[in-house]
Amino acid sequence: MSHIVIVGAGIGGLSMAYAMRKAARAEDVVTVIADDTHFHFVPSNPWVAVKWRTRKDVDVELQPALAKKNIGLQTGGAKRIHPERNQVELGNGECVTYDYLVIATGPKLAFDEIEGLGPAAHSQSICHIDHAETAAQTWEQFVAAPGPIVVGAVQGASCFGPAYEYAMIMDTDLRRRKIRDRAPMTFVTSEPYVGHLGLGGVGDSKGMLESTMREHDIKWICNAKTTRIEADKMFVTEYDDLGHERRTHELPFKYCMMLPAFKGVDALIGVDKLVNPRGFVIIDEFQRNPTYSNVYAVGVCVAIAPLETTPVPTGVPKTGFMIESMVSATAANIRAALDGQEPSTRATWNAICLADFGDRGIAFVALPQLPPRNLNWSSEGKWVHLAKIGFEKYFMRRMKVGGTEPAYERVLLEILGVRKLKD
Repeated sequence: MSHIVIVGAGIGGLSMAYAMRKAARAEDVVTVIADDTHFHFVPSNPWVAVKWRTRKDVDVELQPALAKKNIGLQTGGAKRIHPERNQVELGNGECVTYDYLVIATGPKLAFDEIEGLGPAAHSQSICHIDHAETAAQTWEQFVAAPGPIVVGAVQGASCFGPAYEYAMIMDTDLRRRKIRDRAPMTFVTSEPYVGHLGLGGVGDSKGMLESTMREHDIKWICNAKTTRIEADKMFVTEYDDLGHERRTHELPFKYCMMLPAFKGVDALIGVDKLVNPRGFVIIDEFQRNPTYSNVYAVGVCVAIAPLETTPVPTGVPKTGFMIESMVSATAANIRAALDGQEPSTRATWNAICLADFGDRGIAFVALPQLPPRNLNWSSEGKWVHLAKIGFEKYFMRRMKVGGTEPAYERVLLEILGVRKLKD
């Protein structure tokens, strides 16, 4: 019998728990360590932040869902990972011993790296359900007395899609209220160009997003470094393509949402040979840490080098389809280890994004995520908005019933009309 412990219960952690329970032997024990009692579907947070969804709509209670699959749950979160002694120290000081560990913590949101950034200061966030609810309350106050909006992603951010989504969802909501003309909007991003997405662009993402933003009267500033945020003003330095300072901006706002950079969670920071200086877990091609061979990692917490050097630092997204492929590979590799074999399954690391724009949207497919690619495709239309709604319902049901089918591959690739490249 082996004890397989999964730290984290987000999209990566909960998916990993279900996949591992299915892949493990009957006698093996699977335990999830979570810092919350509920799973929340993060891709729906932009909708929560304008009150198109509530917490209840995107929430799954962990205990009954995991119990149905004979998976244990420890709440209170992980205080420290001790890979040298095969233990996870919990928030209450107790320790859980494991034979195999899967780290799926997601990131720590680095609001502290920029003065005034974050919901505890002067900007909103859609990275967590709590932040999205706070943003929704602030949004209600804003629409009662609208004014300038600043939205985007700061330097070091690695998941740009939600910023574009939220900008367009706000635009849609304001148009429905017939007050869009009273809310000038500026999109501020560390990307070298609109639609870079941390991926060097996908298909015609640059052209489509620039066209969409022009159509909806959204101005933009790229190669932007946010220096500080005050109660009603954001200070930005814009750089040219060679990294030289081009100009500075003082952007007044009545509503501001800026995605932060990510770093590793406190339980990982500084653990020698497990994480890099930023706190992300170092893995090999099999999702396994090179030093601690019984430790794996999936999702946003893994260390992936940036695609390219950009004038203002940007990261690489590690969400959605990419997480799903990491989960499948990790489950297969741990099962191989349980059977006394060497891991051999590699994650595909493909990227699929359905970016909802409120009443339409843009879909991106990059196979693999980093170029050169076998498939580099993008499309737009109302169907993307409908597909995102359908996928939300499908994925939520999967998390409630403990489904292990590859949702992104089976659903999204069929929706997008792209042939599977599984083999």
